[in-house]
Amino acid sequence: MKLIDSHCHINFDAFEGDRQQVVQRALDVGIKALVVPGVSRQQSSRTEWLHDCQNLRLIQGVGLHPYFINEHQPSDLEWVATQLQQNAMALVGEVGLDGVVPQVEKQHELFVAQLEMAIQWQRPLILHHRQSQAELLRLIQPVAAQLPPNPGILHAFSGSYEQAMAWVKLGFMLGVGGTITYPRAQKTRRALAQVPLEFLLLETDAPDMPLSGFQGQRNEPAQVVRVLDELSQLRQMPRLELAECLWRNAQRLFGLAD
Repeated sequence: MKLIDSHCHINFDAFEGDRQQVVQRALDVGIKALVVPGVSRQQSSRTEWLHDCQNLRLIQGVGLHPYFINEHQPSDLEWVATQLQQNAMALVGEVGLDGVVPQVEKQHELFVAQLEMAIQWQRPLILHHRQSQAELLRLIQPVAAQLPPNPGILHAFSGSYEQAMAWVKLGFMLGVGGTITYPRAQKTRRALAQVPLEFLLLETDAPDMPLSGFQGQRNEPAQVVRVLDELSQLRQMPRLELAECLWRNAQRLFGLAD
């Protein structure tokens, strides 16, 4: 079984003391690749963590996260552009809008600038949304045709079937994470049971977004297996068959080899 965690922050300080063990647990459950988004220039400039992950395929994103809007400097956008120019495999992200963070206008400007970079360099987006799906769609829809054929992934999808299909119609994949392990998330669970399978990817958002039953604990990539099991039940599909389909989705978006 081949798995990918399509959104994890293995480079965060939360893993500083035992990153090698965390990576080994990921390998043990069948994870072959991790997508590691960028959140800030400072965080992405750190490289000491790479040594601990050398047995995994790493797909990295470069981006300025809206949550850290007050940390970003004007020159950071130039830095993002330089990184994309120098790394032909880098994704644009984690970028987007955060509805609980103030400075909405500044968030918009930052996102639109990075959206334009995704178009210029033809790179998939890793999209962050929190209370902002409708506004993100409003900004992306007019330029969606200019994005690459596989335009990216909406990280940590939550919402209705109608919301999910709005993204699917634009070609975006949906990140399926710990939200579906919570029985109260009925709307999201129903949506992800119905959307076309070829638009789904597994994720953890480790060290954040712990699964049901693990509240208050650090999340980690190996937990993606529990997300797989939950999705298998939701879609009434054998887990190995489901895992194979999801791996093909990852290959299509991230250019992974067998």
